[in-house]
Parts: sequence; C-alpha cells; structure tokens
Amino acid sequence: MAESDTLGDSDRRNFLIKVTSVVGGAGAVAACLPFVASMNPSSDVLAKAKTEFDLSGMNPGDMRTVAWQGKPVFILRRTQEQIKEMEASDGGLDPEPDQKRAKQPEWLVVVGVCTHMGCVPNKEGPGWTCHCHGSQYDDSGRVIRGPAPKNLEVPPYRFIAADKIVIGEA
Repeated sequence: MAESDTLGDSDRRNFLIKVTSVVGGAGAVAACLPFVASMNPSSDVLAKAKTEFDLSGMNPGDMRTVAWQGKPVFILRRTQEQIKEMEASDGGLDPEPDQKRAKQPEWLVVVGVCTHMGCVPNKEGPGWTCHCHGSQYDDSGRVIRGPAPKNLEVPPYRFIAADKIVIGEA
C-alpha cells in the first residue's frame, strides 16, 4: 500500500507543479501587458499619422505646404510643360524616373526637408532651393545640385477622390 500512496503523491506533485507553472506564466503575462501597451503610439501621435488634403482649389503651377508627422509636405500641381520636362529628365545626382515619383503626373507630393541637413527648401522658379547649403531640386523633387545626397522623399500617399489625397497611407 505504500507504493500506491507514493504514486498518488507523485501524481499530485506533478499536477501541482503544472498548475503552479501555468498560473505563474499567466501572472507574468498579465504583469507585462501594461509595459507592452505603453509602447503603443499615443493618441496625439496617431492623429498626426495621416493628413487629408483637398486639392480642389489648386490651379496648375500652384503649390501648397501641409504638415504631416511634424514635417512640411509640398503638394505641387504641375503644368503640362513641367510634366514634359520632368518626364524627359532622369534627374541629376540621384537619378530616378519621374513616373516613379509621381502617382499621377499632374500631382507631385514630396516631404519638404532637404536631404543634406534637414532644412526646408524654398520654391523658386523651377524646383526648390535650399539656401542653407545651396542644394537645388527640380520639379520632381530630384536633387540636381549641391551637397544633398538624395532626392526629396516621397511620402506614402493615395488619392481617395479625384480632388482629395491622404498622406500617410499608401
């Protein structure tokens, strides 16, 4: 009879070890949840995650600047001459076809931050000029002169209507 009591004690011990392990694991997960939840973006960050912009008031040649994630974004409605000129050129220092940069030839959307030192370039004549260090970009946002190593960034965006875009969603 001593052997059956020993087997019963062994089974009981194994059961208690398993239950204790499961309860301890669940407690560890429950303790970690607040820490993991604190790593999610806050509501103010989520509010800046995307920007909707109405294009209806813009004429060919007009440019508007909107804020997205704390950065300026240039929206340029290009003229037919600008489109033809940009499609004929592959850019300068960082070659990239215009068709890859503009989802619709008429509309160019780029982050207005110089890729050299983070300054905001000014729209002057054809393209943009960064007066801090002399970088110049064409009307496709491609760097054509200066110390800037890369083209202006094209943010993720999509057209939700013929006259409305959302920046921050592809």
